[in-house]
Amino acid sequence: MKVTDTLSRLSYQVIVVLPVYNEEENIGRLLDRIDEHLSESLLPYQIVGVDDGSKDRSLAILEEYSRKLPVQIYRHPVNQGLGATIRDGLAYATKIAGEKDIIVTMDADDTHTPGLVPRMVRMIREGHDVVIASRFERGGMVCGLTVHRRLVSWLACWLMRVMFPTRGIRDYTCGYRAYRSEVLRAAYARYGDQFVDQQGFQCMVDILLKLRRMSLIFGEVPMILRYDFKKGASKMRVFRTAYNTLRILMLRRMGK
Repeated sequence: MKVTDTLSRLSYQVIVVLPVYNEEENIGRLLDRIDEHLSESLLPYQIVGVDDGSKDRSLAILEEYSRKLPVQIYRHPVNQGLGATIRDGLAYATKIAGEKDIIVTMDADDTHTPGLVPRMVRMIREGHDVVIASRFERGGMVCGLTVHRRLVSWLACWLMRVMFPTRGIRDYTCGYRAYRSEVLRAAYARYGDQFVDQQGFQCMVDILLKLRRMSLIFGEVPMILRYDFKKGASKMRVFRTAYNTLRILMLRRMGK
């Protein structure tokens, strides 16, 4: 049986949403790795690259790859931040997704290995609604991140587990996730434009806090975060992100 025959018989596809901002040093390599891993696993896929007003060659690289891989581009003329980029990427992916499709979000800086996607997809197909690539699941680890960044991440996730204990979740902040498309469609029906309404990195926490109200089945796979693969400076402002995350936790705790 030919590979193309197998692909044509699958009743679902994977839609990978990439929030891109000034990632010219990383995005091409990541797109190659996504194609390699998903093709090896015989998973049909589309990539939605959301360029958030990049000032480097990120958009040009996305356009170059769109001529040889199934890459669609959604562009912000000016930088709007991660929240708006995730918002528009998820909304667009949900719009084009079929009822059995799986939507994956991951960072565009090549720190999230695409080799985990097949395992995350398998867990969705086995009954999970949301699967998170977790640094804190047994077998997970972090490479190339400073000690204080690791400590802040650990403390943040510990606090979330105390305030919002959710079966199947240990890593609340990681943006590498797989969702059943119907789950996201139901979330948009329930929350409307407020489903993704946080502007910074705290948007990823807030998405989970809203989904946990929907009686979903969550799961995790262990992730090795390869920050040593990343080229270029981090765009996260650690203390600002910590403050904004704590603020949204308190608001959601009060039912707001």
